[in-house]
Amino acid sequence: MPRTTIQPAADAPRGARNGRACELVVIGGSAGGMEVLNLLLAALPASFAPAVMVVMHLPPDPPSYLVHALAHRCRLPVVEPDAGEQIMPGRVHVAPPGYHMLVEVDRTVALSTDAAVRFSRPSIDVLFESAAAVYREQLLAMLLSGANDDGARGLQRVRAFGGLTWVQEPDTAASPEMPRTAIERGAADYIFSPETMARQLAALPASL
Repeated sequence: MPRTTIQPAADAPRGARNGRACELVVIGGSAGGMEVLNLLLAALPASFAPAVMVVMHLPPDPPSYLVHALAHRCRLPVVEPDAGEQIMPGRVHVAPPGYHMLVEVDRTVALSTDAAVRFSRPSIDVLFESAAAVYREQLLAMLLSGANDDGARGLQRVRAFGGLTWVQEPDTAASPEMPRTAIERGAADYIFSPETMARQLAALPASL
């Protein structure tokens, strides 16, 4: 079971009391996650300061129309980054089809064609684990609807490094296995419906 379950507008999140800035938001999802991702990105104000990195399980063959589709719903620039590209504040970086997307120690993007992880490339775990090691307590990780357990191990790593984890309420997920697994492994700091998650994200303060 998760360590904490939040009610809307309740206690400040774990980490809110440490005053550290949130510099990166990582979001992962699979089956049923696209609808929630659209809701989250549409809620972000143009002034949203943290960088955002997104992994969605997609067919490996390009072209992918995900960036184009998301850009129509988001006030922030949405890009499919190249390897070595700087992770920029106020920008949404979407993993290209068929590539793992990682965070390098100099806060640039790395792309990898290493073997699939949990049957997926890009892998949510790969992004979350690499981001946790670099951004530590300045990281917020969000896990959405999905049909396997990708992301649960990554969330555990985020928490181990002092970051904050949000998980979609399984009862609201089209495919609840992914968020449910994360909760069962104790990897969720807070459990939100998509609507509450969108409101909380849009209102994210300058510091967690």
